[in-house]
Amino acid sequence: MGRIGDIVFSYFCRNTVTMVNSADFIARMERLLGYYGLTASAFADKIQVQRSSISHLLSGRNKPSLDFVLKVVKTFPEVNLYWLLNGKGSFPSTNSSETSIDPAPNAQKKGDPISITSKTDKTIEKIIIFYSDGSFKSYHGN
Repeated sequence: MGRIGDIVFSYFCRNTVTMVNSADFIARMERLLGYYGLTASAFADKIQVQRSSISHLLSGRNKPSLDFVLKVVKTFPEVNLYWLLNGKGSFPSTNSSETSIDPAPNAQKKGDPISITSKTDKTIEKIIIFYSDGSFKSYHGN
């Protein structure tokens, strides 16, 4: 999924109850358009979505999809994910370069089976995997 996808997935998992405020999101989208000097149509072309998608977002008819948010932050590195979704953080981002995170010394290697041990009575209720094509798969616990 990539670093951006992992960040967005993590954000959506922690904030499943929080909804994006449409009026505030529209204001941030308009700020993006002004900052880059783009029309709604040119912005849609740049992030490779249908022009009607931008129109529907800006009119408040639709809320942004995960795919839309991923395309914006991937295409425009100055856009801070948290700022785009809920207004927290800054725009343009003061640090537009991605930070690489080194895995822990005992990190799981790709292809190795995953062993999960829990020291609490918590159980996993649901896991959602988002794919790069915008689709997802949901797994429910017992």
